[in-house]
Amino acid sequence: MKIAVLGSGMVGRTMAIDLANQHDVTSFDASDYALKMLQSKSSSIKTVKADLTVYKTYSDLLKPFDLVITAVPGFMGFETLKAVINAGKNVVDISFFPEDALELDALAKEKNVTAITDCGVAPGVSNLVIGRYNEIMEIESFECYVGGLPKIRKKPFEYKAPFSPIDVIEEYTRPARLKENGQIVVKPALSEIELMDFDEVGTLEAFNTDGLRSILFTMPHISNLKEKTLRYPGHAELIIALQRSGFFSTESIRFKENEIAPLQYTSAILLKEWKLAPDEEEFTVMKVIVKGKMKKGGEKPLSFGERFGERLKTIEYSMLDRFDVAAQTSSMSRTTGYTCTAAANAFAEGLFNEKGVFPPELVGKNEKCFDYVLNYLKKRNVNWVKKEY
Repeated sequence: MKIAVLGSGMVGRTMAIDLANQHDVTSFDASDYALKMLQSKSSSIKTVKADLTVYKTYSDLLKPFDLVITAVPGFMGFETLKAVINAGKNVVDISFFPEDALELDALAKEKNVTAITDCGVAPGVSNLVIGRYNEIMEIESFECYVGGLPKIRKKPFEYKAPFSPIDVIEEYTRPARLKENGQIVVKPALSEIELMDFDEVGTLEAFNTDGLRSILFTMPHISNLKEKTLRYPGHAELIIALQRSGFFSTESIRFKENEIAPLQYTSAILLKEWKLAPDEEEFTVMKVIVKGKMKKGGEKPLSFGERFGERLKTIEYSMLDRFDVAAQTSSMSRTTGYTCTAAANAFAEGLFNEKGVFPPELVGKNEKCFDYVLNYLKKRNVNWVKKEY
């Protein structure tokens, strides 16, 4: 299959290399450095320098390809996805834009296109889990806790960003939508900080972020939904101090005859402070918890007590993935990128080819697709551990 990868950053590069083991891959990016870095790691991948914000060129640019992977920054993700669909190309997306991808569902159906969106680690695997267990359980609550962190803790932030600081700041400032007792509620990002213990990692803090996305609307019958971001303890307090002091403001201020938005200045500082070195070790930790009652005909027969009692069943998926020293690949690239390439290969193998826009929970409802993705990740040593109690 001929596959185009739009974006050759850290995750885009990892996906292109993985896909090139089975497919004819061409990567597009505006950065000479990013494209040269990719070619130094895999000479079989063709590279094209292109301004991917010129959406009117997509029809010609993507004409030779059977499938497109979009790995562009979030601020241009929605328009990129729309342009790919308009070009009539099947697509798997990890650009995590703030807009609602389901707004493009009618366009995708009109163009006879399969578009799988938000297909990373979170959103991504977390969606697959809720989608799968929604088929066999009457789910009462869903919780997701996820974070990418450096192995070495360096003050003051004890954090390194695998993505652009602007994207991380957006996560820290966008109000968080949750579901409580059947109602969508909005709370400040970084709110309701709690401490949690994780095997091999220790104590981390968890706080609200707006990570539920499509699940709020595709799973309206589930009464309680929340996602929290994980960081080393104390990180949220520092970010809140910056936010309250105006460092994330987009309103320009005048300084020495120049106009500058504080957010631009802050992002430039944090780009250096939070930048991961190419060989810097980091890890991704995640836990997904689903609680509910098994439906009749679910994974296994229900006991008399389960059928007529009130006992809830808990399904827990957890993952701890570390920097791959041999391949010099970050865990965030692996956990995000390989989930996306798993979906791309599931499409290539004909396991999922429905037309329209599909966030991962609508893919994960298919048991074969769910198992395929988790097995694909396992083969790449991204291991999800399941517990039931």
